[in-house]
Amino acid sequence: MKRVLVIGPNGRMGREVVKAVHGDGETELVGAVGKSSAGHDAGTLAGIGEIGVGISSDLTSTLKRANAQVAVDFSVPGVVQTNIETLVSHGVAPVVGTTGLSESDLARLDALAREKNVPVLVAPNFAIGAILMMRFAAEAAKYFEFAEIIEYHHEKKLDAPSGTAFKTALAIQNAKGADFSHVGGDSEEHGSTAPGVRGGNIGGISIHAVRMPGYLAHQEVIFGASGQTLNIRHDTITRECYMPGVLLAVKRVQNLPAGVHFGLEHVL
Repeated sequence: MKRVLVIGPNGRMGREVVKAVHGDGETELVGAVGKSSAGHDAGTLAGIGEIGVGISSDLTSTLKRANAQVAVDFSVPGVVQTNIETLVSHGVAPVVGTTGLSESDLARLDALAREKNVPVLVAPNFAIGAILMMRFAAEAAKYFEFAEIIEYHHEKKLDAPSGTAFKTALAIQNAKGADFSHVGGDSEEHGSTAPGVRGGNIGGISIHAVRMPGYLAHQEVIFGASGQTLNIRHDTITRECYMPGVLLAVKRVQNLPAGVHFGLEHVL
């Protein structure tokens, strides 16, 4: 049985993780950490009834008594880096679904993880279809000069662009081996009446983040060339689709070499 700690058990994804870990025959939920839900039973908040796992507000003290092997973090961008550092320092392998980490953040965490000989898996998306979307986009990137990404999420998502969009941009830029051609839009360049209308820019790829009710998680990668466009899109209908990927990561993360591994594909 893999002993698992969940950070952020009262969030939308955290509740699904609690249910998935508790219900799987190869994993055991041994602790949960969440400041806003401290004192409650993790199972009760997840809607599966009391399971005898109380939620603590302090990660360090929970690690000392829970003897966890793996921790799943679905907290918030403001604390995720500190959480990972604490987990790695205690020899616990993190599986991180919280987004908002920059390239420099990942580099610092990678150095610490290597020093402590602990594997870390940071996965912006745990849906298998989303992983395939990124893989197909990376293949297409070799044949197009223009690329844009539009990602759509619910209004309560804190970071923008999403971790999936960020990872996709890096992947297609790397596959191309160069920056994409970029049509600007800054007011200084084109007299735009709405500065920033062209979105963010990573390697010549404009990224647009939509935040509003009615969406869960969706992404479209658009490639363009003279006389044609190619659209590659993934839509998430329910959060249940992430759980097979989360459980796979929980069971395999300790088999990875020490350091940060960015993307679920490292355990597929």
